[in-house]
Amino acid sequence: MKGQIVKISSDLHFVNFENNIYPCKCRGIFRKEHITPVVGDYVLFNKDKKLIEEVIPRKNLFYRPKVSNIDQAFLITSLKLPDFSLNLLDKFIVLMEINKVKPIICITKSDLLTSYELENIEKTLDYYRSIGYCVVYNTELEKIEELLKNKTSVFTGQTGAGKSTLLNRLNPKWNLETGEVSTSLGRGRHTTRVVELFELFGGKVMDTPGFSSLEFKNYSKEDIRNAFIEFKSFPCPFSDCNHTNEEECLVKKAVKDNNILESRYLNYLSFIKEDKKWEFVHLF
Repeated sequence: MKGQIVKISSDLHFVNFENNIYPCKCRGIFRKEHITPVVGDYVLFNKDKKLIEEVIPRKNLFYRPKVSNIDQAFLITSLKLPDFSLNLLDKFIVLMEINKVKPIICITKSDLLTSYELENIEKTLDYYRSIGYCVVYNTELEKIEELLKNKTSVFTGQTGAGKSTLLNRLNPKWNLETGEVSTSLGRGRHTTRVVELFELFGGKVMDTPGFSSLEFKNYSKEDIRNAFIEFKSFPCPFSDCNHTNEEECLVKKAVKDNNILESRYLNYLSFIKEDKKWEFVHLF
């Protein structure tokens, strides 16, 4: 029968089938064939033997920690403690776009800003809205609940950004541990220690450990270029244009004409220069 892994603890894989949880082990051949089930995997299992027999091909797969079959990601984006980072936000968006996951920008800690500071950030967020991204504040709980319906979602972001706090607001019964942000390092403690899949508001939600660094892994310059979705509105004369030093580049012209946000373009340039360092990735 077909179920979904909702939690992993040591060698036990907790499989949900018709709202019942079965702690299962894997077939011995999995190790020989280097098959490693992860949270989110759909599997064929024998509920009597409590044995996972097959992992069904995944929609997508992320690393550190490994999770799979994600529809959308709430990118928990703090405006203060830790400070708002467009570079980090764009890295998240690129990773989601490449892996066919819908990014949802979720803003936290807006109450720590002055009205003037918030007004300036809102102008930037309006640009992200204009190119098709959903932007929601963590105080808009009804809107978040609606977005969760019929989707498998992750809540991910820099440590200390407020993931567990938001999930506790959505469902106080979880009582997930939250952590303060180190004022010396500007980042929070990792408070989410395991990956677990929950049922919530007609959808499924993964709470995942935060991260303190992020790099790309095995992605080409073309992958990154295509992940900046607004570039497609300015098709260059050459299909392989990298929007760097090429003449007659319409993307560069759009930046100059303020039709593309300059910070987005500068982040794009920095990302494609990182290709020799794409050796590991911290996700979720």
